[in-house]
Amino acid sequence: MLFRPLLATTAGKAARVASRLRGGGSALPGLVAERVDPKFLANALSQVRGGVVVVSGTNGKTTTTKMLAAILREHGLDVFSNPTGSNFTRGVISAMLPLLPASGRLRADAAVLELDEAHALKFAAAVQPTHSLLLNVARDQLDRFAEIDHTAKLLAQLAGQTTQGVVLNRDDSFVSRIAGGQGVPTASYFGLDDSMRDRLDELSEQDVRFEDESAVPDPGPQDGLLKAIDERDFEVRFSDGLVLGPLALRQRGLAAMINATAAVTMARRVLGERFDAAATERALRAVTPPFGRGEVIDVGGQPLELVLVKNPAGFTVALNTYGSTPVATMIAINDNYADGRDVSWLYDVSFASLAGKGVAVTSGVRAYDMALRLSYDDVSTGHVELDLTRALDHLLATHPDEPKRIFCTYTAMMALRRTLAERYGLADFGEEAV
Repeated sequence: MLFRPLLATTAGKAARVASRLRGGGSALPGLVAERVDPKFLANALSQVRGGVVVVSGTNGKTTTTKMLAAILREHGLDVFSNPTGSNFTRGVISAMLPLLPASGRLRADAAVLELDEAHALKFAAAVQPTHSLLLNVARDQLDRFAEIDHTAKLLAQLAGQTTQGVVLNRDDSFVSRIAGGQGVPTASYFGLDDSMRDRLDELSEQDVRFEDESAVPDPGPQDGLLKAIDERDFEVRFSDGLVLGPLALRQRGLAAMINATAAVTMARRVLGERFDAAATERALRAVTPPFGRGEVIDVGGQPLELVLVKNPAGFTVALNTYGSTPVATMIAINDNYADGRDVSWLYDVSFASLAGKGVAVTSGVRAYDMALRLSYDDVSTGHVELDLTRALDHLLATHPDEPKRIFCTYTAMMALRRTLAERYGLADFGEEAV
């Protein structure tokens, strides 16, 4: 009975070694293991008794997953996660393979897994999550997911496959109305404190077809609400009187604070009476930004910030967070499969905040499209270079003594991050994610 898991684990590990030697992506080992043993995931997670938490939604999955895993570890749990954002089932398996014994069964107290909205259902067909944390729904890669109604249905189905509890975004109508659906367990919510309702427009896409669009679920005793003090400091308040903070993250902006609020709310749901506010605050203060998500790299004594953008809501939040500070800016836009083929979404983003200093260089497959889009907002483009490495070199050579920032789609970010890792001795991540 153990022969197939043993064979799958061995084959997956061998594929991992071969993939690393070739310098390729590391989703292949997971694919090999799945092909050898279609029940690989179920076997691998069968002894994880403390909970299998799935984090899904359009924006913020990687950051929220990292924060939640850090919180649970600070409480003393041995937590498995897929920290690089490889959010297909084969990516989860690839991340797991180095930790597996010959039996193929993971030794961990809990698993916290970021999963693509569609692959979350494939995962749930193999392993029912005990908890699901559902962040938001926004237009993203319409060539893959179709309209956002379809994405919302995927998340609702995931909630219905969850066995113990879901945590939902009370401020996203596509997500909040999942509560009470068929098979959906008791829901908790995270969201903005009522004093911050004016910030909602920059965070989510509202569905005007529903008359109760403005209705927000009343907070329950263990629902976490974000109260921002400034761009760095915030509190998470619970209706039963528990307050975390004030605390500051290493990652800037409202979106990071909301991700932290979501992670705290889920941690309290998973841990129950074991939840410790002081441990949670320690974890959040210490957690670093995931690579490419507001990550700051020292380049010749000046900071270079990598900011992942992939849809109108995400780019708008990024510009609101970072765009007001005048720095040397590069925008790198690819239209590969993992980015989404259609880049017309760029016309739903206002780039007016970049008009003062302009953009030093646009790059990527759609570099000229990006420069054209900027011109409509009267944002000047200094240079257009399709090749990402040459564009990076141009940015560094023409602005050597200035802070720099690169807004980039997923595959552009991965390519630039690898180049920066090679040049400046950074840890490299070769996972394929969307």
